[in-house]
Amino acid sequence: MERLIAAWNSIPPDLQALVIVTAQIVAVMMTVIIAVALLTLAERKVIGYMQLRLGPNRVTFLNLRLLRGWAQPFADVVKLLLKEIIIPSESSRLLFLLAPLIVLVPALATWAVVPFSPAFVLADVNAGLLYVLALTSLGVYGVILAGWASNSKYAFLGAMRSAAQMVAYEIAMGFALVGVLMAAGSLNLGDIVRAQQGGVVSWNWFWLFPLFIVYFISGLAETNRAPFDVAEGESEIVAGFHVEYSGATFATLFALPEYANMILVSALCSVFFFGGWLSPLEGYVPGDWFVAKPGFFWLFLKICFFLFVFLWVRATFPRYRYDQIMRLGWKALIPVTLVWIGVESVLAWLHVGPWAN
Repeated sequence: MERLIAAWNSIPPDLQALVIVTAQIVAVMMTVIIAVALLTLAERKVIGYMQLRLGPNRVTFLNLRLLRGWAQPFADVVKLLLKEIIIPSESSRLLFLLAPLIVLVPALATWAVVPFSPAFVLADVNAGLLYVLALTSLGVYGVILAGWASNSKYAFLGAMRSAAQMVAYEIAMGFALVGVLMAAGSLNLGDIVRAQQGGVVSWNWFWLFPLFIVYFISGLAETNRAPFDVAEGESEIVAGFHVEYSGATFATLFALPEYANMILVSALCSVFFFGGWLSPLEGYVPGDWFVAKPGFFWLFLKICFFLFVFLWVRATFPRYRYDQIMRLGWKALIPVTLVWIGVESVLAWLHVGPWAN
C-alpha cells in the first residue's frame, strides 16, 4: 500500500487530475449503462404487473429462483452484440454506421453537468443550462441520418417525423427552462438546485408548475416515448428510423440512447423543478436528522419516481396521431410557456416567491 501511495505521489499533479477526472467519467458512464439495463427490466416488470402478467421471469443468475428475470437485460445485450450487423447494399455505408454514434454520444455527454450531490459534479460550468439544451437537441441529427442513410422509405418517414416533432417540442422545452433561469438567476445547474433551498414549497415546481408539466411532456416527446413514439410507429411504418438496423448498431441507436435519455430527463426534472439533491423535509424537521440532510439519495428517489411515471404513461395512453402531436406542441405547450413567463415577470415585479429577496 505504501508503494502505491509513493507511486501516486510521484506522478505530476496535472496527470493526477487527469486520471481522477477520467476515473470519474468512466464511473458515471458505467453507472448509466447499468441503470439502462435495469430500467429495461423494470419497464417490462412494471408494465407486466399493470397488465396482470409477470413480465420476464425465466433468465436468472446462478440458477437462483429468487433472481428469476433479473438476468434478462444482460442476456438481451449479449444477444444483440453477437448478432450480425447487416448493412443494406444501397445504403450510405459511412453515414449508416455513424448515425448510431451521433445519437449515443450526446445522450451520455450531457451527464457531465448534472450535479449528483453538493460535492460531486463532473463539470461545474456556469453555462450548464445552455450545454444541456445544446446537447439534447443533437440526437435528432443522428435519427435523421439513420433514416436517410438506410435508403428506406419507412426509415425516412420516421426520420422526418422525428425532426418535425423535435423542432416543436424543443421550443417548448427551451421556454420552460427560461422560466427556471428567471427563478434561479443562474445557468449553473448547481446554483439552480441551491436556489431551491428551504423545503418542498421552495422548490420550483410550486411556482413554475405549468412549466414543469410542459417540460415533462416535452421530455416524453424528445425521447420518442409513448404516446409520442410516431417516429418508430410499428403499426404504420414497420419500425421507423431503425428499421434497417440490427445487432450492436440497433442497440446503440435505439435501446441505449432512448433509455439513457429517459434517465437524463428524469434527473433534469429533479434538478430544475424538484430541488435535485435537496431533502423535501428541509426546514420541517431538525437539521441534524438524516431525512433533512441533502445528498444523492434524494436525487435517486426523485429520478426513480419520474422513471415510474414514464412507464406508467406508456402503459396507459395510446399513441397520438402525427397531427395531434404537432397541434399539442405548437398550439398548447408553447402558448402556455409564454403566458407563464409573463406571469413570472409580474411575480418578480411584485417580489413574490423566489423573487422575494
